[in-house]
Amino acid sequence: MIVIVDYGMGNLRSVAKAVAALGGKAKVSDSPVDLKRASKIIFPGVGHFGAAVSQLKKRKLFAVIRSKIRDGTPFLGICLGMQLLFERSEEAPGVAGLGHVPGTVRLFKGAGLSVPHMGWNQVEKTIDQRPTRKVITGSPAEYSQAGRPETNNLFKGVPDNSYFYFAHSYYCVPQDEKNIAAITVHGKHFVSAINQGNVWAVQFHPEKSQKSGLKVLNNFLKV
Repeated sequence: MIVIVDYGMGNLRSVAKAVAALGGKAKVSDSPVDLKRASKIIFPGVGHFGAAVSQLKKRKLFAVIRSKIRDGTPFLGICLGMQLLFERSEEAPGVAGLGHVPGTVRLFKGAGLSVPHMGWNQVEKTIDQRPTRKVITGSPAEYSQAGRPETNNLFKGVPDNSYFYFAHSYYCVPQDEKNIAAITVHGKHFVSAINQGNVWAVQFHPEKSQKSGLKVLNNFLKV
């Protein structure tokens, strides 16, 4: 059973309709019991980092999600659902996230920079090229030649630099470069997708990203 996490926030219907259009069967639920039984978990998120953590704990979902991730259940985080995988966010100082991915979440800043970052933007896959630390901190993109094995099939069949729909003011900064699956430019380079084992997450909204977004969702359903 695929469970779409309901914590009182997020584009749940849109994601459920997209999964159904792909032939998948998903249940929107805020039940810890359903979540424990899930074969896959999709975690869409919008809103405030701190409020989301509070709602997850109030509904007794926070610990269950952490347990399911540790147990190897395939997990897809979307937008705030990606940010909550990290340890902390500038949006809610002192509030701990799920902590599965070491790193933090930062606010976009810069003279003349549009915040929130909203609309269509390109996503550059980094599966076959390992980005240097300069990509993470937002300097011009530079790549080492070491590469890494293609363990992330989330973008399989999606042309590089395809457009996806974004709506966010904060971006993720993972400590380990190997977790980066894609980058995007908004004033500077930021991480727009990650992969760590059984966990995938995207900053964009695949359910709003037409053909490319549906392909990403379908790839996750086939994991």
